[in-house]
Amino acid sequence: MKPDIRAIIIEDEEPARDLLKAYLASHENIQLVRECENGFEGIKAIAESLPDLIFLDIQMPKLTGFEMLELLDEHPEIIFTTAYDQFAIRAFEFNAVDYLMKPFSKERFDQALTKAFDRMKNKSESFEKIEKLKEKIREEGGIVDRIFVKTGNHIDVIPITDISHIEAQDDYIELYTPKGKFLKNETMTSVEKRLPQEYFIRVHRSSIINVQQIDKLEKYGKENYLIILKDKTKVMVSKSRVKQLKEQLGI
Repeated sequence: MKPDIRAIIIEDEEPARDLLKAYLASHENIQLVRECENGFEGIKAIAESLPDLIFLDIQMPKLTGFEMLELLDEHPEIIFTTAYDQFAIRAFEFNAVDYLMKPFSKERFDQALTKAFDRMKNKSESFEKIEKLKEKIREEGGIVDRIFVKTGNHIDVIPITDISHIEAQDDYIELYTPKGKFLKNETMTSVEKRLPQEYFIRVHRSSIINVQQIDKLEKYGKENYLIILKDKTKVMVSKSRVKQLKEQLGI
C-alpha cells in the first residue's frame, strides 16, 4: 500500500522517537518524512515538508511544544505527547485535542491515530479546535519571560525585558525593542495577561508600556497625560488609566 499520510515526529528524547517509529511501522498508510529533536527544527520541517500529521512533544528545551504551536502557519493534525502536565491535559480535554501520556502503549497509540484519521475528514473543525487550544493556552498559561515572533521562516526570541512598549495594529500587536519592531498575530488583551504586572501596564486600549522604560510623565492639556519613554517615544495615557499608572509609579 502506498503511504497517503505524511508524518513528522518532533521530540527531544531519542528513546521516545524510537518508540513512536516502532509503533508507526505497523501503519503502512503513514510515511515518516522527518524527525526533529527540537521545536526550531520542527517549525522548519513542517514548512518544508507540509505533513498531514505531527507527533509533538510539549516539554522540549529552547522551544516548547506550546510555544511552537503558536508559531505554526500550517495546520497539520497534531497528536501531543507529554509526561504528566495537569494544565496541558486540562487544555487538551477542554478542546477535544488528542494526546498521549508517556509512557503509552501501542493500543493507546493506535486509538490516537484513529482519532486523527477521523479529524482529517473534517479539516475546518480540526482547525477550530487547535485555534481554541491556542487561545486557552494563552489565557491560562501563566506569565511569560519571552515572546516568540515568526517572520517568514525566521523566528525571533524576544525577552520581555527588551520590550519598551506594545501597540495594537488591527488583529496584531507590534512589539518595540532596541532591535526594532516585531509584528505578532495576537490581541492586546491576550498579551496583557501574559506580561508581569509589576513591569507592564496598559495605559490605553491600544498601548501597553514597560514602566522601566518611562523617562517622564507630562501633563497634556487640562486632563490628559503623555508618557515620554527613554527612547523619546510618546505614548498617550487614557483618562481612565491615569490613576492606576500614578499608583504604579508611586507618584
